[in-house]
Amino acid sequence: MNMRFIDLHCDTMTRKGDVPFADWTGHVTPDKLRRGGALAQCFALFILTREPELRKPDDMPPHAIFERCFEIYRRELGIHSQTLSSALSVADITANARRGYISSILTVEDAVALEGNLEYLDDWFAKGVRMATLLWNYENELGFPHSREAARMGLGLKPFGKDVVRRMNELGIIIDVSHLSDGGVRDVAELSRKPFVASHSCARALCDHSRCLSDDLLRLIGESGGVIGVNFFGIFLRRDSEVTLIEDIVRHVLHIRDKAGIGALAFGSDFDGISSRLEFDDYSGMPLLAAALERYLTPREMDMICSGNALRVMREVWGA
Repeated sequence: MNMRFIDLHCDTMTRKGDVPFADWTGHVTPDKLRRGGALAQCFALFILTREPELRKPDDMPPHAIFERCFEIYRRELGIHSQTLSSALSVADITANARRGYISSILTVEDAVALEGNLEYLDDWFAKGVRMATLLWNYENELGFPHSREAARMGLGLKPFGKDVVRRMNELGIIIDVSHLSDGGVRDVAELSRKPFVASHSCARALCDHSRCLSDDLLRLIGESGGVIGVNFFGIFLRRDSEVTLIEDIVRHVLHIRDKAGIGALAFGSDFDGISSRLEFDDYSGMPLLAAALERYLTPREMDMICSGNALRVMREVWGA
């Protein structure tokens, strides 16, 4: 079965920086996307900052980091316009596929780049951002990250974070709760009127890491109509693992299916953001993962996890 894939998260644009795709040896390149059967790739602009207490006055402001990353993204789309084409809607994804293009979807990792200014969110949308995480591993103006400390893990969204959730719903930007505290995820579930996602996360029941999601949070995301994009990072798949095994990805897929439903599944590789060794080298190996999953899933279920569920969420949030 030849599947087409939507991957909800990679760090390629930020990780490679000014290195052109022609010289990039990471997990994701236009050629590797083509060989792997990509329908659409979500490219995250990762807003890399220091921990709040370590930041210095001369550090580049978070929104300036966003602008710099955006220029890299826009430049690469221009250079590779014969392979990649921007998608702002499901209609765009369909049209791009019909014309032989892979759709490129712009996302943001860490809304610290809003710098507490809700108007920046409107600017992001105008630039093509269609999904964003509320934070990364550090506290910001929106809320608190995952933590091993139970009290901190229970902290919810700050007032500005709640305003951002409401405005993302209004604009049609998908809310991504990856990296967020458990309390924050519950607040999003209560506040959001549209499906929300964990674009690159795994099941805590199978791997006891605070970055993974408990079964009740998996269910909350599924009940919202959202999806969990299974992350390929070894330490989120199996405790202290230094290698990403296909069998471990399959374990998490089946667990999430059992707890949240087949409609709550997607892929969120975290390619070019993960350091574990991969059983398959890069994006071009995605068909190997699909072949392993076909032993457990029906053709309809395969279509749902590979692209159908993600497309449904996009349609419901983006409105087209």
